[in-house]
Amino acid sequence: MGSAKLQGRLWSARAEDWATYVEQVGLPLFGAALDSARVTKGTRLLDAGCGAGLLGLLATLRGAHVAALDAAPGLLAIARDRLPAADVREGDLEELPFADASFDAVVAVNSVFFAADMAAAMRELVRVTERGGRVVVTAWGPPEKCEFLQAVRPALAPLMPPPPPDATPPQPGALSEQGALAGLLEAAGLRLVDEGEVSCPFVFPSSEASWRGNSSAGMNQAAIAYSGEDAVRAVYTAADRAHTRVDGTVRYENVFIWAAGEKPGL
Repeated sequence: MGSAKLQGRLWSARAEDWATYVEQVGLPLFGAALDSARVTKGTRLLDAGCGAGLLGLLATLRGAHVAALDAAPGLLAIARDRLPAADVREGDLEELPFADASFDAVVAVNSVFFAADMAAAMRELVRVTERGGRVVVTAWGPPEKCEFLQAVRPALAPLMPPPPPDATPPQPGALSEQGALAGLLEAAGLRLVDEGEVSCPFVFPSSEASWRGNSSAGMNQAAIAYSGEDAVRAVYTAADRAHTRVDGTVRYENVFIWAAGEKPGL
């Protein structure tokens, strides 16, 4: 069973806040992923886990032909407004609604680790990629380089609902260990051709903006549903207090990693 139903509900709850306050913090990572995927004029690109469509929009500015998929109807509504010429679909990473070898490049930015079965999701990303094409997957960097995870994860963990029987909950840091991301690509039959990390600070103009943005994330919506908004907001209030600068802005220094794999040719 795929992850689309649960993740779609969680990430749709406050989709406008995600698009307004959070999505743009990934701009350095989006650029690195598109570069590594060799996206340029005429590239047939799939944005797998497209969120509100910002990466797809950047790809269209490069002249790419974009298709995009996400599980969250709320985010997809925004993506369709931003990408009127793109093929934007609701679906599951573990069962992509595209034909074999449909794309020159597939980019999955911080989405694969939300899949109920990461290996199955990777097989699907490879299946829809043309021979000689690239699959680029990104993830959180090492915890010691990610202030946001250090500040929030320990206090948030007790507020999360228990996972369903025989299910593994999403782990944003699951692929941050040395070699884990590359290993995921290689296990799916790809040849590792590129990897790296990029600084991606989370910057918010105020603690209120930080809360509105962060509370829109799917994992926080799950915690809110289980433990109540007040308890979850208290975690972010304490974390933001320690990362608020003199001018009132909130800043967390983070890095993200990526790896690119090439699908073997004939």
